[in-house]
Amino acid sequence: MKLARLLPCRAVAVLALLFAGAVAAPTAGAQQSAAAPAAPLAPAVEISSTVSYQLVGRLDIDALNTILNVDTPKFFGIEAAYTPATNAVRLYRVTYASVVPEQGNRPTLASGLLAVPEVEATRLPLVSYQHGTVYGKEQVPSFADQSPETQLMIAQFAGQGYLLIGADYFGLGTSAEPEGYMVKASHQQATQDMLAAGRAVIAHLGLADDGLYLGGWSQGGFVTLAMLERLEKSGTPVKATATASAPIDVFAALNGFLSYPRANDADWVNSLFILSAFSFENYYGVPGLARSLIRDEHYEMARKAYAREPVDPTKIPTDLHELLNAEYFDARFFAASAYGRLVAETQVYRWLYQTPVRTYYGEADEAIATGLGRLAMTYQQAMGAGNAKVEAVTTGPTSHRGTFASAVPEWKIWFDSLH
Repeated sequence: MKLARLLPCRAVAVLALLFAGAVAAPTAGAQQSAAAPAAPLAPAVEISSTVSYQLVGRLDIDALNTILNVDTPKFFGIEAAYTPATNAVRLYRVTYASVVPEQGNRPTLASGLLAVPEVEATRLPLVSYQHGTVYGKEQVPSFADQSPETQLMIAQFAGQGYLLIGADYFGLGTSAEPEGYMVKASHQQATQDMLAAGRAVIAHLGLADDGLYLGGWSQGGFVTLAMLERLEKSGTPVKATATASAPIDVFAALNGFLSYPRANDADWVNSLFILSAFSFENYYGVPGLARSLIRDEHYEMARKAYAREPVDPTKIPTDLHELLNAEYFDARFFAASAYGRLVAETQVYRWLYQTPVRTYYGEADEAIATGLGRLAMTYQQAMGAGNAKVEAVTTGPTSHRGTFASAVPEWKIWFDSLH
């Protein structure tokens, strides 16, 4: 079935963001089998003053297996042993009320996906999937036709009897906010409120979940552990949590690119700095933050990229020394700067995990260094005899995309064993 044309690979290589290989678009003109929106869309169903949902598509078994056997290997560049889909899936876009914590809990509206398997059972396991960074505003779960990573999760989980939800995050999907890239509390709010909204819709459909699992790739791995932290603090049970290529400490990640670059570092890490600088400026209320980081001659182009305005991505330098102001390569200046201090707070591993967690990492990942991929386990095991609930799992010499494609079937096997 026909899908939207996405960006050329070169544009993605420059602008798709660090932790964003997840959503980099395929070559222009390439097509993927996915859920084309129903035409016309069904009317939205309001179940409360804060939650509504709308049927936006359906995937039959053949389409799901095409995703697993054809589209996913082509997009992610690796073969993996996926379990075939056994049921069709209905896709709903959920719209829900939330608040922006960094701005005094200012009210906002957000969107996300609910994928419902067409099975006889009415009580099913539930996975909350947190997506990676996107270039396009609609390359998110509730627009699954534009999100290859979401398609894989739908096919592997919802196609085998799991309920699946996924928040689009503030500023993406149907949200009218500016993007809140790596803004931790807003990510926590969007995902926790999506969980509540998703469960409300599930109940309205006459269904229920029998346990919650969390999963996320790349930026979504960070968001997944941020969500877990919030859920554990609120006493919300989570059976297990899995991530792939998760940048759990953004300060460590950025220092790697600035001070200890690797030969295989991706040329699209420039966008990590661009998106985080403008997002932090907007959400934390620090005027001029992005301009302090980005060289004057590249500032306007970077701003347009963040704002999703028309831009020639080839004009944005991939060399960080050309993009960023020179003082940020001084580790002491970086750490003491307003930007560096906000970055230092952007971590999701310095608490005592109560939930079983597996963090998958690739040994050839061009965005996430091996040490960063193992950091959650290293930290948890540093406590006395060590927290045995946390495990780092290698997927071998896999790339950023390949790590996710290899990890997903392992997540499925693990989650299956727990219910």
